[in-house]
Amino acid sequence: MFPYTIFRKICRFSVILFLLLTVSVALVSCGPGEKDETVLRIGLMEEPRTLNIWLASDANSRKVISLIYQPLYTYDPDTLDLAPWLAESLPEYDSETESYTVRLREANWSDGTPVTADDVVYTVDLIKEFQVPRYYSQWEFVENVVAVDERTVRFYLEDPRAIFLTRTLVNYIIPRSQWEPIAEDAQKKENPLVALMNARIANPLGSGPFVLKQWREGAYIHLEKNEHFFGSGLTISGRTLGPHVDSLLFRVYGTADVAVLAMKNETIDFLWWSIQPGYIDDLEREENVEVFLSDRSALYYFGFNVRREPFSDAAFRQATHTLIDKDFIIDRVLQGYASRMDSIVPAENRFWYADDLPEYARGLSREDRIRKAHGLLLDNGYTWERPPVSRDGNVVSPSRIILPDGNPMNDFTILTPPADYDPARATIGVIIQEWLKDVGIPASSRPMSFGALLQRIKDRHDFESFVMGYGQLAMDPDYLRSFFHSDNDRPGGWNMSGYNNPEFDRLADASVSAMEPRDRQALIREMQHVVMTDVPYIPLYNPMAIEPVGTRHFSGWEQMIDGIGNLWSICMVAPVNQ
Repeated sequence: MFPYTIFRKICRFSVILFLLLTVSVALVSCGPGEKDETVLRIGLMEEPRTLNIWLASDANSRKVISLIYQPLYTYDPDTLDLAPWLAESLPEYDSETESYTVRLREANWSDGTPVTADDVVYTVDLIKEFQVPRYYSQWEFVENVVAVDERTVRFYLEDPRAIFLTRTLVNYIIPRSQWEPIAEDAQKKENPLVALMNARIANPLGSGPFVLKQWREGAYIHLEKNEHFFGSGLTISGRTLGPHVDSLLFRVYGTADVAVLAMKNETIDFLWWSIQPGYIDDLEREENVEVFLSDRSALYYFGFNVRREPFSDAAFRQATHTLIDKDFIIDRVLQGYASRMDSIVPAENRFWYADDLPEYARGLSREDRIRKAHGLLLDNGYTWERPPVSRDGNVVSPSRIILPDGNPMNDFTILTPPADYDPARATIGVIIQEWLKDVGIPASSRPMSFGALLQRIKDRHDFESFVMGYGQLAMDPDYLRSFFHSDNDRPGGWNMSGYNNPEFDRLADASVSAMEPRDRQALIREMQHVVMTDVPYIPLYNPMAIEPVGTRHFSGWEQMIDGIGNLWSICMVAPVNQ
């Protein structure tokens, strides 16, 4: 009897414990406010690092910030033209004074105070005074900003800059009332910029559709609807804005496996992250899940350090490009969910893309690629004790390649992010390693943490080659100038490859002040020709945005380039019964 009594007590205790755990899990999965609010539950892969607008450089911080702070202009989802946002109309240009005048909508900050021209002036002055990274380069050429009246602001340019309309005016505006005391305190510190960027903003004051309710680090971020949002009920670009939900609940999942499981279990309504193609079939079998496939403005590429031999030799880089089979990468690694890239500018960006660029062995077999690369290298002074192509034209296993100076090439490394960060790029590094060995180039792929990888490449320039990506390129391709202009070849600069071509610099400098779109288009396309002849970067692919949503509770997602994870979607999505 005694063992049976103990057994019954253990069973009773187990049932109680199970019920308690079930209730706990239910409470955690519900999150704050769900019992009496319409809550849109959003999954993130990593926790935002900060809500300080000046420090935020990671994608997840920018996602949350984009719903709190707002720009004067954004991009129309259909045409990608400039669309007035905080501004009520397009800017008016005065060629005599080299100025643009912008009229603001009637809008309020989330505390109910008005957004004024003075806030715009203060935003620009702060960026220029502190030379805030990520923003300063887009404002440094603005000579002066004047508040004409409470809702009219005028920007005077030092000289014509094409990016003023496409890059500068889409930056966020901040409230003077919150940031002025923070900036004044920062100026008293030994390093004012560091103090400004490290200021902890507990309750960001914004003009966007949502405001921060609570950030419980390691658990969730809860945003609630901004009752003062200027866009509520307003029609912009043919879309009548909400938001139509009471709050947003962001949860961090860490791995795609866990996030996808949360989507299948209906714990979240939207995963704000592009998942790998391998999850698509599994998710599409779920009755209440829809997977959106969208074109992106992205660049995934193989890069060289052209400061070092033999990577400084354009013929060596062209031969490497010849050996890389982009279609194989897209078909086998990415399962077809990507588009081939033959330029640094995505083909989806049709106005700027140059479509008559060299394609480097497109459609050739593996053996023909090796033969072509062998010929390029041989013609430029490279030799082998045992060449990759025999005298009768057969492809054979080669010896180590010998450089034009007579020395065997040293082993070198292809740096990639780790597989748990991006399995595609880690795999591609290994594949390229094997392709290069087909002509005796001694490469080996090495994954490393993304932070350490970026430091070695961008800050220290301590590398030979790498596989990297830009997940969201601006629609204005001024990034071409940033990536390859010789002025940006410095520690921390965006010219990570160390590329230096006076002709490219001349074209890039001319593109800066080309205010007529067709003139600038011709310059941007010629810049692509120069870069794709020299190939300091080998563009590989532009992946599709693959985003799953739950269909049971919400609908109305706004699909545009880069996917449904955008400000328009968050302002448009609504409960299915609404």
